[in-house]
Amino acid sequence: MLVAVIGDVHGRFFRVEDWVTELERARGASVDLVLSVGDIETFATPDDHRRKSTKRNMPAEFAEYARGERAMQRPFVFVGGNNEDFETLETMPDGGTLAHNVHYLGRAGVKTWQGLRVAYLSGIYAPTRYDRPRLAVDRPETTRQAGYFRAPEVAQVRAVAAADLLLLHEWPRGIAGRESAVAQVGARGIRPAHWAQVGNPYAAAVVTTLRPPWVLCGHLHVPHAVSLQWDDGKVTRVVCLDQAARSDGGLLWMEYQGSEVVAVGWGTSGEVAWHPGDDWDERQSAPRIRVGSWRDKD
Repeated sequence: MLVAVIGDVHGRFFRVEDWVTELERARGASVDLVLSVGDIETFATPDDHRRKSTKRNMPAEFAEYARGERAMQRPFVFVGGNNEDFETLETMPDGGTLAHNVHYLGRAGVKTWQGLRVAYLSGIYAPTRYDRPRLAVDRPETTRQAGYFRAPEVAQVRAVAAADLLLLHEWPRGIAGRESAVAQVGARGIRPAHWAQVGNPYAAAVVTTLRPPWVLCGHLHVPHAVSLQWDDGKVTRVVCLDQAARSDGGLLWMEYQGSEVVAVGWGTSGEVAWHPGDDWDERQSAPRIRVGSWRDKD
């Protein structure tokens, strides 16, 4: 089984489909599943996109899928980010289908896709909202708070018994530091001393509880790779993806045999970056980091 993982899409659905097709040609195999780490922006009409998009003037390409004029060729499964069509996603807290082959996982939990147990936590952390109830998304003033996860959702995913991989939007805290490649190049304009505080502690708590083989996240638009060694001998390999602006950091592929990953690579070239027994660390991601990579260049 071949799985493609995409960073923050921000409306660029046509590009993502092209990347996956290129990957299939390079690997000589069909992609069975596409996973994405949030900030998808599944606005059903271009007008909705222009009215609701909270950050940038991004493409409104999902409208063609929503109207049935275009169909996703492979199952596309995503976790929610902090920039989404929340008026729609908030009506389906346990997930649902938005268009042919386009599936939202929901706020928190675990689901099985193509035989893989996928644990997930949508949104990002906001200290002013973590212990407060959700508000109805019925006006612009309440839209942003829908992109923040709450304490019961963290508890829900921490109760998952086991998972083959974990999908997050925001980084777990503690996976980068002053000496990391992302700090050394000044990614996101963050000072090296502050990188230890990047990410949130609740995502880190989920990772520590589940200890899944793989964690996939986005949000910062910076590629990063790190392994976490646990006292029981388990290893968790964390993959932080760029946004879907550059395929070399915004796409990762994973080749499975059963529930075991046997090869991993970045981008559409099909070149293998990792086999079982290899180290998974910044040597895989550092060549893909760019100063100012958080800015949209296209």
